[in-house]
Amino acid sequence: MFTIFINNNPIYLTDNLKYSSEANFVYFHEIDVQKFIKKLEKKEIKNAYVFDTDVKLLFEKFKRNFKIIEAAGGIVENSKREILFIYRNGVWDLPKGKIEKNEEVEEAALREVEEETGVKNLKIIETLESTYHIYTYNDKRIFKVTYWYKMSTNFIGELYPQLEEGITKVEWLNKEQIKKAMENTYANIKQCLYKSGHI
Repeated sequence: MFTIFINNNPIYLTDNLKYSSEANFVYFHEIDVQKFIKKLEKKEIKNAYVFDTDVKLLFEKFKRNFKIIEAAGGIVENSKREILFIYRNGVWDLPKGKIEKNEEVEEAALREVEEETGVKNLKIIETLESTYHIYTYNDKRIFKVTYWYKMSTNFIGELYPQLEEGITKVEWLNKEQIKKAMENTYANIKQCLYKSGHI
């Protein structure tokens, strides 16, 4: 199953008919994807299950309806087991950003975390599950794929928010502080932290 978020509402792509009794279960070949997305954007429906017989092929077919943007970022842990967060546009988030042309995904993840936070000595520990969300930019719907990595660092220096990217704070948060931050974050960030075992 693939989970794709639109305004924090999920679309589940599945090849399992056990979800056929769920509200808003549809067959992929029966929908106009753009009209379907519009309903989710307008919150006429809160979530949806989209079915086809091969979920990987379904994911590829679904993506073809959008302009694709790829990004990379990290869940960064320090020696105190705290996690690195940014506060961007009034919402708690994890450091991430667009992959540049001819740039390796891991290289982009490390670069973006350092640029957005000032944290150095970053080391990738493992690859985490990617997240997906759809948003509108200049009247065009974008399908954003974010590749995530678990990272560690022994960095103890000052944190520097990348102000030109709308980041006003960078902070190391402990488990209790993360719980509070989760009240004001995005659904795909919650999913990423949950699946990586951090919440």
